[in-house]
Amino acid sequence: MVDYNTYETLKTESLDSRILVVSLNRPQKLNAMNRQMVKDLVDLWTRLQHDLETRVVILRAEGEKGFCGGMDVADVFQPDMMKAPVLYDFQYDLGKIEIAMRQIPQPIICVVHGAAAGAGMSFALASDIRIISPDARFNAAFINVGIGGADMGSSYFLPRLIGAGRAYELMLTGRFMKADEAMQLGFASRCVEKEKLMETAMEIARVIAGKDPLVIKLTKEAINQNIDCAGLEAAIHMENRNQAFIIAHNLQLAAAQKG
Repeated sequence: MVDYNTYETLKTESLDSRILVVSLNRPQKLNAMNRQMVKDLVDLWTRLQHDLETRVVILRAEGEKGFCGGMDVADVFQPDMMKAPVLYDFQYDLGKIEIAMRQIPQPIICVVHGAAAGAGMSFALASDIRIISPDARFNAAFINVGIGGADMGSSYFLPRLIGAGRAYELMLTGRFMKADEAMQLGFASRCVEKEKLMETAMEIARVIAGKDPLVIKLTKEAINQNIDCAGLEAAIHMENRNQAFIIAHNLQLAAAQKG
């Protein structure tokens, strides 16, 4: 089993040997993303791409106050960062986080309580399933701190989840979307009391983990690819390829069991 207990800003726990719980672990800073967290997350998601044992990832946060307060500005905007090549590399790594989250075969269940601002909202957006508590709230905080209002995949994910009209408003104003609005718009799939967040996430994770991992991998891949595909015909081709591959895989397993 892959050991993920090597990170400064993340806490990890493997449950049922197939479910990995990843916790943002800077509660004293509202789990704000510093430079070390960027490195830790890039490494984590990259390693998970080749982890054949972990079936599902639950992404959550330590502390009572909230999920993630966004970027730790005091840590990131240091003099050594104020050079174009350095900032470019940093921005590149920010994008790698969201890309890797979509590329890993494991579905990601994001559990959010309290504020998920800026980077925190982007982590939720790049996940596959969102479970929230009644005090959860989200905002594309980027525009509120004097940078472009579209960052870390927000301009890609948000319109696809809630529609362009509402996405424009949220990203141009930087206002918070509260839990009831998130549910109404289909941003999140479950809203439960805070003390039931992990219980609910584990229920869903165990259902997913109990299925053939190849089927789950190809289903996640098909959904992600077909969000961007040229049309129905391209979507059908992707589904047909996956179904043929899965049927052949199942027949091979059945033959092996008989033999």
